[in-house]
Order: sequence, then structure tokens, then C-alpha cells
Amino acid sequence: MSPESPSARRVALSLARSVVTVVVLVVVYYRLPLRGAPGDGAVVLFFGGLVVLAALIGWQLRAIVRARHPLLRAVEAFAAAIPLFVLLFAAIYVLLESARPGSFSEPLTHTDALYFTMTVFATVGFGDIAPVSGPARVLVTIQMVANLLVLGLVVRSMLEAVRRGQSRQGRTPPG
Repeated sequence: MSPESPSARRVALSLARSVVTVVVLVVVYYRLPLRGAPGDGAVVLFFGGLVVLAALIGWQLRAIVRARHPLLRAVEAFAAAIPLFVLLFAAIYVLLESARPGSFSEPLTHTDALYFTMTVFATVGFGDIAPVSGPARVLVTIQMVANLLVLGLVVRSMLEAVRRGQSRQGRTPPG
């Protein structure tokens, strides 16, 4: 194993941190009491969440470039950013359905909202749950556009940060 490649222990630790991050985010999502009228407060909370997510991604990109093992850092960053993105949309769908029952083709629990968010994110769209109200359709449209941005810009930015981090250390990036 070359000196600049991460040890098996370091890889295992990085993967463990990634798994723990995802588990903590999911547990927090399920523990949140997402009930009541979303009103202006929920809209502010939602867009505030998107701003926090963007700031987190920006901070993670800098951390990737400066990391001793940029690729491992990118895996950890991805494990935080993508679940947070998905859970943010799932939470707003639960809030919307709670405030305006009938916004979707069936009532949404935390699990239903997470499932629906994942079908939209993965562009599967089984059709078993669909937005029915105007606000629900607007939110789903925002998610579709945000999905493209996340999959395009964020993934590309993280890969570029890995390349820059490796170049900064005098290593030749793979590929």
C-alpha cells in the first residue's frame, strides 16, 4: 500500500462515520414532531434548511480539498448531504399533508413521505403517491429541479474537489 493511500482502518472508520451520519439523520427525522400548519414558519424553515444544506456542501467542498484523503472525505460529505437533502423534502411533505390533508393522493406518514421523496429523487415515480394540491405540486417541482442540481452540480463539485485535493498534495488523481 502506498504512503498516500488510506489504510484499511482509515477506510473502515470513514465508512463507519458515513453510516452513523445517515442513521442519526434518519432517527432525527423520525423523531421530529412534524405536525401542524406549515404556514410561513414552515416555508421559512424549509428554505432555511436548503440554505443550511448549501452552506454544508460549501464547507464540505473546502474540507475535501484540504483533506489528507480527499476521496474518503468526499464519501463522508456525500453521506451527509444527500440524506439531509432527501429528509428535508420528506419533512416538508409531512408538514404539508398535516396542514392540508388531501395534498397527496393518500395521507403521508413519515415513512410514506420518505418513500415518496425517494421515488421522486430516483425518478422512479411509481404513481402510488402523487401530489394533488397546487402547493404539493409546486414543492414536488422544486424537488425535481433541486434533484438535477444536486446530481449535477454537487456530484461534479465534489469530484472536482477530490481532484484538486489530490493535485494539491502532488498526487495524480485517478482516471
